[in-house]
Amino acid sequence: MSDRPQLERLCVHETVAQKIPAEAFAEAFDDLDVPVEIVGDDEEFDRTDAVASFRPRESFLDAGWTHCIRAGYDEFDTDAYEDAGVPLTNSTGIHDTTVGEIAVGYMVSLARMLHIYRDHQVENDWYEPTYERPFTVENERLCVVGLGTLGQGIATRADALGMDVVGVRRSEEPVDGVSEIYHPDDLHEAIEDARFVAIAVPHTPETEGMFSAEEFDLMRDDAYLINVARGPIVDEDDLIDALDSGTIAGAGLDVFETEPLPEDNPLWDFEEVIISPHRGSATNRYHLDIADLVKEIFHQYQAGEELRNRVA
Repeated sequence: MSDRPQLERLCVHETVAQKIPAEAFAEAFDDLDVPVEIVGDDEEFDRTDAVASFRPRESFLDAGWTHCIRAGYDEFDTDAYEDAGVPLTNSTGIHDTTVGEIAVGYMVSLARMLHIYRDHQVENDWYEPTYERPFTVENERLCVVGLGTLGQGIATRADALGMDVVGVRRSEEPVDGVSEIYHPDDLHEAIEDARFVAIAVPHTPETEGMFSAEEFDLMRDDAYLINVARGPIVDEDDLIDALDSGTIAGAGLDVFETEPLPEDNPLWDFEEVIISPHRGSATNRYHLDIADLVKEIFHQYQAGEELRNRVA
């Protein structure tokens, strides 16, 4: 790293606008000691350029360093970056609060029926549920599958609500708020007694289709699936079948196999499914959170230090 040219420019690629306001993001680097420019696909780069982008472009391989503003970097060809000798970093590690809140929000809404009351409010309908239906999340078991940044963010908040939190991950290292940790080989044992199962693992070949008919059959029939990770981790057809047959009670979903979710997808039609448009990390200061991370890595690059969140 130390023999690399110093960075002389930070380029904000226009695709960042798919998630955050590009102008505001660029302005967040006012204290950086290099020029910051918003660029398009016709821009050329050299080893003195840093690039922050939402989508990959082949031209980024000519830059000195590329940053993916998302946590998920599967669209970026890591082998190509390795071959080109260009560091690639991502934005993991900053979503514990945002995604943790939306996951807990799903669970509280599903338990206390807030989503159903809202549906009836639209119809000016004074709806009163059956006595047996509402419940509290306190003392209910939550299984968090994946205890990285997202999973720990969920676990911390669920523990604060008095939930019995267990988790699934390879490391046996204790996690605050998690009473028991299961190895991924014991996933089925971990989920079978949980009222809520929250998916927080990255999308990899190993996790694709991790939840399918077999897992749904093992879950309680009053259990809810929460997915704030990536859509392909869940077999969507099997999930629809499980919801349709009453194999599980419902779901809170922020991610899907196809995004935007097609209008004719049956998931739209389940009363006990809450859908949000992949906005688990969205807040009015998300661009500032990402900018803080990019500035940290920028200074590490300039100092010849190891880069945080380096994935290639």
